[in-house]
Amino acid sequence: MPTFRKKVHYILTISTKGKKGFSLMVNLFIIGLIALNSLAIILHSVPEIREHPSLGQLFIDFEIFSVLVFTVEYVLRVWASVESSEYQHPFWGRLKFIFSGWALVDLFAILPFFLTFFYADFGLIRMLRILRLVRLYRVTKYSRALNMIKTAVRYTKEELILSYAFLLFAMLIASSIIYYIEHPAQPEVFTSIPTSIWWGVVTMTTLGYGDMVPVTALGKVFGGFISILGVALFSLPTGILASGFIEQINETKRTQRAAKTTKCPHCGEEVKV
Repeated sequence: MPTFRKKVHYILTISTKGKKGFSLMVNLFIIGLIALNSLAIILHSVPEIREHPSLGQLFIDFEIFSVLVFTVEYVLRVWASVESSEYQHPFWGRLKFIFSGWALVDLFAILPFFLTFFYADFGLIRMLRILRLVRLYRVTKYSRALNMIKTAVRYTKEELILSYAFLLFAMLIASSIIYYIEHPAQPEVFTSIPTSIWWGVVTMTTLGYGDMVPVTALGKVFGGFISILGVALFSLPTGILASGFIEQINETKRTQRAAKTTKCPHCGEEVKV
């Protein structure tokens, strides 16, 4: 039994690296099912598709099949979780796994289906189904490039936090200034500083919805300046993340080169393997 449990744990682990045969097929099947579920949720919101007699039944059948597969996967993952050093205790380890981040997401992804048998608030249940879209994030675990991006975010997190904090600070200052400029001319539009923050957001991000527009000459000049400043400030996190990503690529290349070379025991020179 422990041997079989180890196999189940290996098959249902997050990463596909080094996997082949049946294990890889199971992982790819789960990825495909998660992607198709996400597509089904999006298409089901279209009234013409949702209310179509044959297509509506197809969505129901597909949901039942998907929930059964995800339920079996979830139960097996909980059962085999004790094979991980983090969840070794037969009871407390499994309980800890159940309350871990992605295990909770997986649970909430299948829970709405079973709630329909006991709970009548279908609006809430439909909203909970959106959690299945969150499962798409699990697919990123299978992508080397996406893993590198996540590593780059962790590598540059301090710089990113600082740049976004500076952005927030600049937005608050700009919103406060525009309030004092425009409030006398448009008291019904720029009613308060918190309301003016919305103007700061759409101006600095250059969205320009047009629901809050400066009418004074000074307000227009200030708005143009803030738009240009917003473009410059929002490029900071992009540059920081790009540099972190490039660093991760270079680090990966260095690691690969190091793995392909060895030192000669006689002369100490690096020799390609």
